[in-house]
Amino acid sequence: MNEDIIARLDGVTLTYHEPARETKAIEGLSLSVRRGEFLSIVGPSGCGKTSVLKLLTGLYEPSSGSVSVLGARPREALKKVGYMLQRDELLDWRTIEKNVLLGLEVKRELKPETRKKAVELMEKYGLGEFRRHYPSELSGGMRQKAALIRTLAFSPELLLLDEPFSALDYQTRLILEDEVREVIKQGGYTAILVTHDISEAICMSDRVAVFTGRPACVRREFEIDLDGSALQRRRAAGFPALFDEIWKELKADEQGA
Repeated sequence: MNEDIIARLDGVTLTYHEPARETKAIEGLSLSVRRGEFLSIVGPSGCGKTSVLKLLTGLYEPSSGSVSVLGARPREALKKVGYMLQRDELLDWRTIEKNVLLGLEVKRELKPETRKKAVELMEKYGLGEFRRHYPSELSGGMRQKAALIRTLAFSPELLLLDEPFSALDYQTRLILEDEVREVIKQGGYTAILVTHDISEAICMSDRVAVFTGRPACVRREFEIDLDGSALQRRRAAGFPALFDEIWKELKADEQGA
């Protein structure tokens, strides 16, 4: 395996088996992500984008083809994979600090040095003064930031982001996109983002993979060669043309082109 490749799907087909029928969600999908790369996946609703993340965690097994993470089967690499959900899933009865430490507790990796790193992350990314607060006392954006720090606390080698900003208002979403991109790029993390938002995909990632409708495969990939932060990218001269090209690919799929 190329050591530069963190995750790979080769010719993957995924079929859901139900009592009355079979549904093919993914067919012949090949996709990889390089170390330190930020990849976004966009596609029609229900096309299997989140299923790819579940394949990479080992929650789903492919019907055919192969999936590898860090050169191993996904379940064998699970301790090195962080998963950030659409909702923050913070526990209301635990302080923000204790919520951040929860992942380390579950993985049985809560030690003085890992606790110290988690606290340092909270301080670095603006949550230090809220360590003793409870989730109900924080805004939606700050709660999602706490969820991200909880995910980063155990130093994952691959971050899976499943529409983590979809429940936020537009202004908070823009701010958090900017901050999360900065955290991921500064930390040298490898990340895969699933999103319905074309603008979000362009402003956050190094590459965008456009999926076809179900059964999903990669319709086209776009290298994003824009400088600056997520907010600066939205104002870049090349942004509208990229948006239009990706939109055309999605519309072409709906029209059967």
